[in-house]
Amino acid sequence: MSFLRAARAALAGQSGLPRVPVAVIVVVLLAGFSLSCGSSNHSKSGPNHNAYITLPAKGSVLLLHITGATGAITLGGATPEVQGTSPTGLALLPSKKFLYAVNSRANSISIFNVASDGSLALSGTPTSTSGSSPNAAVVDPSGKYLLVTNNLTDNISVYAIDAGSGALSEVAGSPFPANANPTAILFTHSGKFVYLVNPGIGMVTGFSFANGALTPVPNSPVFSGAGAAALAVDGSDRFLYVPNPAAINPLVSSIGNISGFNIDPNTGELTPILGSPFTSTVGTGPSAITVDPSGRFVYAVTPGSSFSIWCFAITATNGQLTPVTNSPFSLTAGGEFALIDPSGNYLYIGNQAGNGVSGYTYNPSTGAPTVITGSPFATGAPGGMVLSE
Repeated sequence: MSFLRAARAALAGQSGLPRVPVAVIVVVLLAGFSLSCGSSNHSKSGPNHNAYITLPAKGSVLLLHITGATGAITLGGATPEVQGTSPTGLALLPSKKFLYAVNSRANSISIFNVASDGSLALSGTPTSTSGSSPNAAVVDPSGKYLLVTNNLTDNISVYAIDAGSGALSEVAGSPFPANANPTAILFTHSGKFVYLVNPGIGMVTGFSFANGALTPVPNSPVFSGAGAAALAVDGSDRFLYVPNPAAINPLVSSIGNISGFNIDPNTGELTPILGSPFTSTVGTGPSAITVDPSGRFVYAVTPGSSFSIWCFAITATNGQLTPVTNSPFSLTAGGEFALIDPSGNYLYIGNQAGNGVSGYTYNPSTGAPTVITGSPFATGAPGGMVLSE
């Protein structure tokens, strides 16, 4: 479903919804990369932890339990189904006390108290949004503000978060103009800058952020590519990557590519990385993206099982991307989100068509993914996902 058709469907109460990929902020630790193909897999294991996904068709949020030693997912409880809400994006406070779910069709934000076992309890009446068709949400690194993109009113709502109750109050000047039909949104690691995509015009819009106020960065928005769908930034805040699922590549048969941008550390201005956009030799329509915590690899994923996981090595000095050996990988994937857990062990991909989440380990030297036992995990058709650890 095209972006514009999905937006119309949200108004008409149909089942289609804009995709809500999720971006992961990571830390660059290594200066080089290797393209050799090895056979070793991750030997690390992290602690058991929880995750949450929205189920737009059911109007609920589902708790997931992740086994740290294997990455396997088991289902926890789901919040009561509320028809006509269509929750999409999710945001979790750094303190893990409160979880926010944006309800695209109800034009509201549900606030959940998070118990010690990860279970959720709705806190009061959902907060009405100041814009129409809220799509994605993100909490700033300080945990003081929640930002929500409003797809059909072309703006961003900014809310101050009450530390004790989790209640939201809109800041002065909100909502802020955000160009046409904003969807996915992220903060840089520093919290200084905010970026979002405008899929209908293929652009990326950037802001500086201070005390709840958004100010456009110089020369924003910038062109990325047709259907610009998601964002990922490295933890040094030097490079931003955006998948363009409908972009045409003149010299190869693949459809879609990855735009790379340098981030000015003082102003947040975006300029193209030399050689951008980057693409695979074959494959179609990458729409979700993430960077692994070592700073070595970018994963861009697309629905299906043919050439569906694109993996690139990052050149640490300039952010350029080079396909790793055997990429793209013909493994089950999806276009809703791509996330790597904070310890860097497991890659999770949301697949609405497959009604679940696919899970992979990946080789820390080559980037090659390996299916987690039991994957894909049946959850119901997911919208957005957040991890807690």
